[in-house]
Amino acid sequence: MPIEKWSEQVHVVRLLDDPQFTDDLQLLHEQMEKAGGSAVLDFSTVKYINSSNISRLLRLRKFAITSDLKLILCGINTQLWGTFLTTGLDKVFEFSDNVTTALATLQMSGNKLPQ
Repeated sequence: MPIEKWSEQVHVVRLLDDPQFTDDLQLLHEQMEKAGGSAVLDFSTVKYINSSNISRLLRLRKFAITSDLKLILCGINTQLWGTFLTTGLDKVFEFSDNVTTALATLQMSGNKLPQ
């Protein structure tokens, strides 16, 4: 399963292309609703995203904001980055180069990570 509970406060999701992508985001949303916790979404193996994926990401972002949680996207390849730039989503989401950097960002922002 690509969703890992990194700590009590952080989920790390290693996304794959559709249809797994949509299912993983739905499962993450459900887990965040039940247990809370911020999330790092690793896009390093995702080759493309479609409008349904973007819609699901925006819903997850809205939930994170209203629940005072953080959502960080990382591992974005050049083609996906072009999609985020074209749609203006580069200004909507928080990005990081990789999972390690994203986890460090969460730690600096006050989320507790395992020592």
